[in-house]
Amino acid sequence: MSRRPKPSRRDRQCAALPYRQNGRETEVLLVTSRETRRWVLPKGWTEACGAARQAAREAFEEAGIRGRIDPEPIGAYAYPKRLRDGATVTCQVEVFPLAVEEMLEDWPERAERERRWFSLPQAAAAVEEGELGTLMLRLAATGR
Repeated sequence: MSRRPKPSRRDRQCAALPYRQNGRETEVLLVTSRETRRWVLPKGWTEACGAARQAAREAFEEAGIRGRIDPEPIGAYAYPKRLRDGATVTCQVEVFPLAVEEMLEDWPERAERERRWFSLPQAAAAVEEGELGTLMLRLAATGR
């Protein structure tokens, strides 16, 4: 079993924003969190391998998708992350667009999460993090 590198910082995460075109509409894939079952982006701690690469790895593990990850983030948001020891830290999350090319039938966290496609406005309304919702609405306005 390979060991992952340790997070470079305890308050930095990276997320993939999985998207596809459905006709003229851009859709975003969200997954449920394991504990609270809220709709979230696939995300994890920023590790030594680099934020974009880590975001793509999280998208595979949490949502069972593969695709082209943009090496540049399109924005960031903050949220309170509850740690295993019970402490809470405010995490800054860089968001990297991922053009979905493949959806797998089986993936590492399939039994722990749901995944669902949303329009950008629907996704913005489904997530609890206001800054993330605003980021999605900005994307919808630019026609990405």
